[in-house]
Amino acid sequence: MVHAIEGKRILITGPAGQVALPITRDLAAANDVIGIARFRDPAARAGLEALGVACIPVDLAAGEFGDVPDDIDFVLNLAVVKSNRWEVDLRGNAEAAGLLMAHCRSATAFLHCSSTGVYAHAGSHQLTETDPLGDNHRVMLPTYSIAKIAAEAVVRTEARQLGLPTTIARLNVPYGDNGGWPLFQLEMLLAGLPVMVHPDRPNLFNPIHEIDIIASIPGLLAAASVPATIVNWGGDQQVDLEDWVAEMAALVGVEATFDVTEATIGGVTTDNTRRLELLGPTTVDWHDGIRSMVAAQHPELLG
Repeated sequence: MVHAIEGKRILITGPAGQVALPITRDLAAANDVIGIARFRDPAARAGLEALGVACIPVDLAAGEFGDVPDDIDFVLNLAVVKSNRWEVDLRGNAEAAGLLMAHCRSATAFLHCSSTGVYAHAGSHQLTETDPLGDNHRVMLPTYSIAKIAAEAVVRTEARQLGLPTTIARLNVPYGDNGGWPLFQLEMLLAGLPVMVHPDRPNLFNPIHEIDIIASIPGLLAAASVPATIVNWGGDQQVDLEDWVAEMAALVGVEATFDVTEATIGGVTTDNTRRLELLGPTTVDWHDGIRSMVAAQHPELLG
């Protein structure tokens, strides 16, 4: 693989996470990568260290970065706290981001991973970066959207206050061989459970495969600015949730059933004009990406 970023010192928060791990693996092959997290899972830490990642235990919410170098080229803030406790999630997502930026104020660029879950529900409307924000995920994750919006506000403020070039990337449905929301739905299918869908159909999203997520990183860092650059981070293809669930069901030979309910997240689909200008098109067709994920997670089901 040709690495677009080489020879840099890169700090990554939450490096063992579903989105972060493939990015960390790729960057560690040609850069000096430092991972910070609590590292409660010794096996996950050992796996990162085997990649050459320097793992430093840190409680991000406490902001105690004394053991973390501050001579960093790039910071990738990919950690997320989803405890559904307001005090914990505001500290772990919003306050932690600001404290980290202050510690790494001399970095060339800071990438903050946000979510399209910050937008107010708008059905099939393709959301632009200036569309209204709202408590999108409250029915399933009561603190998530508000904590993400709060984190964006802190990051925007610190970018200006510190003069730290920053990109806030609002991630849509990330998935790949390392998992994601579609994998959770696959496990429901395999357990004979219906997949929940919002009644405001179709439930359209812009899933983005980990290959395209990795390929986005150099461009997202290059786009960093003061004030912060804000960009939707999803795939080019607009996909109905029911279509990718049906695709998975066909691959593994089970029947796809659905529970139509308002107790789930409705569609969140994006206008990708700005992302296309900054990063260019995505490359992984969602059919291929879903098949690859199923093969990686359940090879026994594909023969």
